Amino acid sequence: MADSRKVLRQQIRRQRRALSATEQKRHANQLCRRLKHQLWFRCARNIALYLPNDGEISPEPLIRLCWQLGKAVYLPVLHPIHHNRLWFLPYKPGSPMRLNSYGISEPKLLRTPKTPAWALDLIFLPLVAFDTRGRRLGMGGGYYDRTFSFKLQSKGIRGPKLIGLAHELQKVDCLATESWDVPLAGIATEAGIYRFSC
Repeated sequence: MADSRKVLRQQIRRQRRALSATEQKRHANQLCRRLKHQLWFRCARNIALYLPNDGEISPEPLIRLCWQLGKAVYLPVLHPIHHNRLWFLPYKPGSPMRLNSYGISEPKLLRTPKTPAWALDLIFLPLVAFDTRGRRLGMGGGYYDRTFSFKLQSKGIRGPKLIGLAHELQKVDCLATESWDVPLAGIATEAGIYRFSC
C-alpha cells in the first residue's frame, strides 16, 4: 500500500506542477470566491493558512482577504524540538520570513507568541490527493496528523475546523485511511466545496 501511495503522490504532484501560471492564478481566485461567502469562514477570527509549494493551490488571495477583513492570519512553522509537528505563528504584511528545511517560506521564530493548534478557529491545509468521502493524502511527513491528533481522542479538544485545499484535478476515486489520519470537515477546490461530517 505504501508503494501505491508513493506512486499516486508522484502522479498528482506532476499534474499540479504542470498547471500554467495563468491556471494557477485562476484556480486561486476561484477558490477565494467560493470560500469568502461561507458562514464558517466569515465567523472565524483566527485562521491558519499556508504558502503554496510544489504546485499546491494558492491560498494567497484568501490571505489578503483575511487581512482586509481584520482576521488574524497564522502560518505553520516546523516545530524546532518535536519532530513532525507544527507551531502556528502570526503572519502579517512585512512579517520577517525564513526558508525551512523543505525550502518553504515560514515566519521567523522570534519572540513571537506561538499559538497552540487547538486555539485556532479554522485551518486551511494543503494536500496531495483526496476523495469525496473526505480522505486526504498528504506529502507523507504526518505533520498535520500529529499536530491535530488531539481531535481523534473521544474526549479530546474539539479544536479548529480543518478544511483541505486542492485543485480539482487532485480528486481520486478512493483513498485508504490509516488510524492516525485526522478527518477533515471539508475540502475546497476551484470547482466546489465538499463537506463531510467529522
